Formats: sequence, C-alpha cells, structure tokens
Amino acid sequence: MKVSKFLLFVFLSSVGILTSCTKDEITDVSSGSTSGSSDSGSSDIDGTDDDFIANTSFDQTVQVVFSNSGNATVTGTSSSVTASINGNGVTITNSGSDAVRYELSGSTSNGFLKIYSGKKQAVVLNDVSIANPSGAAINVQGPTSDPSSGKRVFLVVSGTNTLADGASYSTPSNEDEKGVVFAEGKISVSGTGSLSITATGKSGIASDDYVRFLAAPSVTITSSAGHGVKTNDGIIVDDGTINIAVSANMKKGFTSDDYVTIQGGTTTIRITGGTAYDSEDGEYTGSAGIKADNTFTMAAGTLTITNSGTGGKGISGDGIGNFNGGTVSVTCTGSNYGSSSGGGMGPRKTDDDNSVAAKAIKFDGNLVFAGANVTAKSSSHEAIESKGTISVSDGFVFATSSDDAMNSAGDFTISGGYLCGYSTGNDCLDANGNFYVKGGVIYAISSSSPEVALDANTENGKQLYVSGGTIFAIGGLENGAQLSQSCYSASSWTRNTNYALTVGNTTYVFMTPSSGGSPLVVSGASTPSLLSGVSVSGGTAYFDSMMILDASVSGGSSVSLSNYSGGNSGPGGGNQPGGGNQPGGGPGGR
Repeated sequence: MKVSKFLLFVFLSSVGILTSCTKDEITDVSSGSTSGSSDSGSSDIDGTDDDFIANTSFDQTVQVVFSNSGNATVTGTSSSVTASINGNGVTITNSGSDAVRYELSGSTSNGFLKIYSGKKQAVVLNDVSIANPSGAAINVQGPTSDPSSGKRVFLVVSGTNTLADGASYSTPSNEDEKGVVFAEGKISVSGTGSLSITATGKSGIASDDYVRFLAAPSVTITSSAGHGVKTNDGIIVDDGTINIAVSANMKKGFTSDDYVTIQGGTTTIRITGGTAYDSEDGEYTGSAGIKADNTFTMAAGTLTITNSGTGGKGISGDGIGNFNGGTVSVTCTGSNYGSSSGGGMGPRKTDDDNSVAAKAIKFDGNLVFAGANVTAKSSSHEAIESKGTISVSDGFVFATSSDDAMNSAGDFTISGGYLCGYSTGNDCLDANGNFYVKGGVIYAISSSSPEVALDANTENGKQLYVSGGTIFAIGGLENGAQLSQSCYSASSWTRNTNYALTVGNTTYVFMTPSSGGSPLVVSGASTPSLLSGVSVSGGTAYFDSMMILDASVSGGSSVSLSNYSGGNSGPGGGNQPGGGNQPGGGPGGR
C-alpha cells in the first residue's frame, strides 16, 4: 500500500509509435500509443513517457491458456520466471531482472492470474474469459519479499475479453486485493479490443498507484459491490471508450485519493446507488460519478454522468475543479438524504447529522470554467457549488436546479464565455462573497421574489459589480449593486417566448421559461434593444434551446426598457444566513 506521490502529467497528447522495436516488443495495434485523436487535447510529450508500452522492451513472453475442461497451461517460463498451477489458478513469480509479457487466452469460471514481480510487465488479453469466485481475476503484486512494491502493469486489450470476481475474497494478510483487476503499481490500459468487467465483491479496476486509459480500447465495468475504478494516486483518461455502471451505496464510478484528469476519449458513468453510513469514516456518505480527493481536471474528450441515488453527486472534489475543455454532462435526479434540505455555511455536520445533499458538481476548492462545454442538472439541490470561489472565463456553462443553479461560498467572477442558469426555487447565480460581472454572455433565471437572478451577499457587506458582459436576467439583480455598465428593465415578460436582444451588431435569442421571477433585466456594452415574440431561423441552439446564437430573426414587438439600479419587489437574496432552499444563499449540505 502506497501513499500518493505521482505528479500529474500536464495536458498530454498523441504520441507516435516508435519505429525500431525488437521482436519481443509490443507495437502498433497492441502498443497503446495514441493515434492522433482530436480529443487528445494537449501539447506533445517526448518518447520517454513510460506509460506508453511502445517505450518498453520485453525480454520474455509467457503464454497462459485457461480451460474449463482441464487445467490451465503455461509455456515460456524460465529459471527466473516460474509458474505454479492449481487447476486454473495460475501464480507466476518473476525473481529475475527481465520485463515479461504475459499473453492470456482461453476461458475459466474458476481461475485467476497472480503475478509476483519487481519488474514491469505486460498482461495481454487475447479473447480471454476469467472468473474467480474468491478474489481478483488478475492480481499483480510486487516481489514476494515485498508485495506492496509493485511495478507498472501494461494491460493490453485485444479481441473480446471478460473478467469477473466473486462476492468474497480470500487474500493473504500481508497483501492487498481491491478489485477484479488489481495492481500494487501503475496500470496503463491500451489496445484495440473490448474488456467487460463484472465486480460483485470489490471494485472493477484498482491500483495502489494510478490508472491511465490510453488509445483506444472499449472498457465496460459493472459493479454491484465496489467502485468502478479506484486508485491511490490518480486516474487519467487519454482515449478509449469507458462505460461504468455502479449500483452499490456510497460507491463511485471513478474515485482517487489524489487527482482525476480527463483529457480525451468518451467516458460514461451511471450511478444508481445512494447513501449509507460509512463505519470507517464515521459519517454518512453518498455515491458519486467521480470523486477526487485532490484536483479534478476536464481538458478534452466527452464525459457523461447520471446519478439517481439518494444523496448522490455527479462530480465531487476536495480540491480545485478545472473545466478547461471537452464536453461534460452531469444529471442528478436523486433526492437529498436525511435532513439535507439546506445547510448553510456553518459546521458541516454534528455527530448525529445524517444529511447528504444531491448535487451535480460540488467542490470544496475553487471552480474554474475556462473553455469546457458543461451541463449540470440537479433535481434537489444546487447544480454547481464551490466552497471556494467560482470563475467563468470561457466555454459554455448550463446549470439548472430547484435550488440555486450555481452557488459560491466566496467570490463569483464572470469575465467571458456563455453562462445559463435556471433555478425554479431559489436564486439563480449566488455568491456568498462579492459577485463580479466583467464580460461574457449571461442568461439567468430565478424564482419569484425575494430570490434574484444574480445574488451577492449584501447581508455581510458584499456587493454585485457589473462592469461588462451581456445580461438577460429574469428575476432582477441584487439590491445595492454597483452598475458601472448601465442596466435596463422591462416592466413585464411573457412566458415561453423568443426574445431577441441586440447589443451593437450582435443579436442573441433567448427563450423565456414557463416560470420565473421579475423584473426582466438586460445589459450590454452599448445600449441594448429588445424584441418580444420574434420568429427565428437558422443559428445554433444552446442550453436546451434556451439560447440561440447567429440566428436570423424577424417580426416581434419592441419592448420598452427603463433604467434599472437593482433589486426586485423583495429584498433580493433574502436575509437568512442559511442555504439550500432557505432565502439567502449559503451553500447547503454536504
């Protein structure tokens, strides 16, 4: 068992296949080197990246063939690489200095491969099916003298492969065995085939170091007991197609004691498990699509998460959340667990507090949106919440909730990009610090007074500052706002209607919702004009067609606009210090 130590690779990209390889090297299709996908998303790295199998030479090849009609057979062993066979249970010990390639084929309903080695190894899955009723299907330890000091495993997927564990594990007391595929060292997954993992005892893939998915296998993990992928030091997705379904309470699709980075590929995570009491941590814990104990980074690729579990979250992190590129869709439809209907900025919980809030994106650190296309929907609590600050400088961010659409415990800054928030029961965009609008295009919808579309914590001396940007806000702005860029209000607005807001030479189309607060407030770099009931053709729709860019508009009626200085018919965001569905605005719940 290791402590976190790996330094995160920074925005990696495609790497060419090395040209000079010995006969025992795995190259081309089975090498796992990336192949120029447009979703690789980062600057080039040189050929010394040890995660790519093309950069490792193998001295020996061992073939393991499993059989449901007899014992497994092992060929290619040597005096330093020995095999012990018990039916279809195969244990290989590498006591030498060779890096070994293990090729697995055949089928067994009662077998496994276990490796003891202090050297790198490749485990190549060639149309193999392994089920182990009493533990991991593939278990790579360190040397027998120190099983916890394992080295890197290249897991190469070729053909169609299935792996499964059993409901209970029989593990030596001095070893770890945490999933269907387990390694004490790093795991690099590559290849062109498919791998289906069924976990009924523990996690699908687990490493006491980090796991990295490279080009371009298809990996499906179904877990009814543990996490999808669990690591100590990190999870990186460069490429491939990953599908994870987790149904156990408290468990996650991806969980890392350190970071999670998505920089390519297509990842889909479906969570149906809810909340339960965690006896190890001494508190109630909910499920999540992704949980990072440190930084989460979305740089490229596609990530889709659904969570229907009670108290379940989409993406949760203890550190910073970076959304720099790619496409993210998170939907949480579960209810809050226990007494979590708010919570505020006070202590997280008391000893008898069982509340766990269902939120789409929740981070204890700052949230940074700087280029990704992000959709976050939550039925019961905030869609996006930061216990630090929130900044939006680029990309598209869409947040909908029955509570605050977006809530920041600190300052909230919008300087660029496109942002749409829709709350059916509270403030829309809510800062418990200062709120700065410096640029970007903002469509914000709050519920009726006293809630507002853009809310700052004026109760504690904070303010909303508007100095730039294009704003279409249903529900008005916080009382006492500093409006260095002029804002204007319409006396009324019509539901389910296309409005065309023109600022300078640019026209934006906004479809109004079926409900929301008042007034309607608009602002832009120059004096805006507003038409109601326009006909729209062409353009590109965003935010569930609530905003259309680059469209042609015709018809409509001119809307009279008046100078606006802030507030609505009520006191803005309310005077209560709590959060959740209480007026006011502190991030609520855990």
